[in-house]
Amino acid sequence: MKGSSASHLFSRFASTMSELAGRPVTFALAVSLVFLWAVTGPIFGFSETWQLVINTATTIVTFLMVFVLQNSQNRDGRALQAKIDELILTSEAQNKFIGIEKLDEEEIRQVSEALAEKAEELEEVAEEKSESR
Repeated sequence: MKGSSASHLFSRFASTMSELAGRPVTFALAVSLVFLWAVTGPIFGFSETWQLVINTATTIVTFLMVFVLQNSQNRDGRALQAKIDELILTSEAQNKFIGIEKLDEEEIRQVSEALAEKAEELEEVAEEKSESR
């Protein structure tokens, strides 16, 4: 299986799984399973094996869902970034902001502070214009 084919297959699987995991019926099923497990406690004498069943099951599901959800989150983030980049390119915004998501944390903080300062300056200019009217 080629890398891009496997990647596409995993992306489809991750999208489907994250969609299913986010549904109310899935939550209700999970609560029902935990309830069923808890009710069977007295039957199995609250044994270590009984506890191990829920611990193992939840650990495995959590471990696998981290990768599935991270894949979906990464794709959503990239798609959103591509849309924002397109808006920047087709507007009067500065093209230098395209790709800033690849900067390190300090560089992004500096850009954010510079934009906040510019926003304050523009707000002051707008206030001055409204007062002069």
